[in-house]
Parts: sequence; structure tokens; C-alpha cells
Amino acid sequence: MSGDRLTSSFWVGAYLRRLALADIPAFVTAKGDATAGTVLIKVNTLDGQACCYQRSFDLMSGARAWVVLAEGVEADVDAALARQRGFDPDLWVIEVEGRTGRHLLDEPGFSE
Repeated sequence: MSGDRLTSSFWVGAYLRRLALADIPAFVTAKGDATAGTVLIKVNTLDGQACCYQRSFDLMSGARAWVVLAEGVEADVDAALARQRGFDPDLWVIEVEGRTGRHLLDEPGFSE
């Protein structure tokens, strides 16, 4: 990991703090590798639906963006998360709750 990248645990802590300041409930449902674990964000809209985001890296442009890994019925999203954890036990999963689906991933500091 290069020196300009934050550790996973630091990023997760900062993200949870920003969510708390915005009164958005969130919690860690799977704790991954503290240094380099990939982070997935599950957004639970409390109506039986959910969406999971993962960070993607565009090799052509070098840009990073949050993209949808799975969305739809919450049980299906949970099954997709379980499959991902089976492939990568160092994976972090953060669950964000709210009927509006607000997750702050599109805000400065998280969007780029």
C-alpha cells in the first residue's frame, strides 16, 4: 500500500464519524483487515430493500468511484455480501440505515 493511502480501519472510523455527525445510523457488520481490507457499504432502506456499494478503480483513467455491487431484496444483497466474504475474509462491511438511502459516498472525501 502506498504512503498516500489511508488504512482501512482509519477510513472506516472517519466514515462512521461523518455518518454520525449527519445523524445517519451505521455500524460495522464485518471487520476486515485493519490495514488493507476492502470496504463494502450496504445501504438498508428499512423496507426490505438494500444496495451494496464497492470501490472501483478505473485502470484507464486512474479514477476511483463507488459502484453498485448488488441491489434489490435485502436477503439477496446479504447473500451477495456473504459470497464476497467467502472470497475475501479481510473484507469490511458497513451497514448504513435510513429510509432515504443517504450514505454520503457522493460527498467530498468519499467520492473521489
